[in-house]
Amino acid sequence: MQTQSSQAAQANIAVIGSGDVIQFGANLTLRGVRMHFDRNAEIFGEDEPSDYVYRVVSGAVRTMRFTEDGRRQILGFHLPGDIFGIETGGQHTLSAEAVTGCEIIMVRRSCLENAVNQDMGAARALLALTSAQLSDARAHALVLGRKGAGERVAAFLLQLANRCVSKCELDLPMSRADIADYLGLTIETVSRAFSEFERQRAIGLPSSRHVVMRNPSALMRLWGRCVTHPRDARPPHTGPRALPPRLPTKRPPPSHAPPPPP
Repeated sequence: MQTQSSQAAQANIAVIGSGDVIQFGANLTLRGVRMHFDRNAEIFGEDEPSDYVYRVVSGAVRTMRFTEDGRRQILGFHLPGDIFGIETGGQHTLSAEAVTGCEIIMVRRSCLENAVNQDMGAARALLALTSAQLSDARAHALVLGRKGAGERVAAFLLQLANRCVSKCELDLPMSRADIADYLGLTIETVSRAFSEFERQRAIGLPSSRHVVMRNPSALMRLWGRCVTHPRDARPPHTGPRALPPRLPTKRPPPSHAPPPPP
C-alpha cells in the first residue's frame, strides 16, 4: 500500500520528468529524477521504505523525529548540494520535510547498491560520504553537550556560515522554532541569544532571517576557541586534562641537625 508522501512523490515526478544526477563522489554518479516540494511538505516519513536517496538542488530540508510525548527533534538541515536519506536498513529512521520550497533529485537505492557492489571505487565514494555525515553528527552531539545556550547558537551560526557560499552574510531558511528544535532550546532562548550577539556587534540582523557575520572571532571565542575562519573552527580539546606540574615539597631537616633558633 502506498503512503501519502510516496503518492505525492510519484505525481511530482510525472510533472518534472527525469534527467538529473547525484554525484556521490569522484567515482560514483547516478541518474535520477527531479521533484519539487512546497514549504513544509513531507518528502518521506519515518518507517517508510527507504527506496530512494536524495540530493537538495535548491531550498532547504530538515530531517527530524518526534519523541513519545510529541516533541519535535530536528537532527539536521540539508542545503543545496547535500545528500540525505541514506539508510542502513530498509526503512527510514527519520522524517524529512521541506523547510522552504525546494527542488530535490531522487535516485533509487537499488541503483546505488548495484553500483557499490560492482565497483570498488563507488564503494569507497559511498564510504567517504557516510563517514563525513557521521562526523557531522558527532559535531552536532558535541554542540548539544555544551551547557550554555549562547555556545550552542554560536556554534550553529559558525557551522552554517562554513556551509554557505557567502561566509559573511547568511539568509537563514529556517525559523527560530526550527533552530530551537535543532539545538534543544526554547524559541525565546534562541531569540535572546541572537539579540545578545547583535548587542555585542558579533552579528548584524537587518531582518530576522538575514544575519551579517560582523565579528566571527567573537563567536569562536564563545564557542571555546578563537580561530581565524569558520572553516577552521574546531571544538576545544575534550581529552584528559594535563595534570599541573608538581611543586617541590619542603623536606624536614635531618634528625641530627640542630633545632632552629627560637
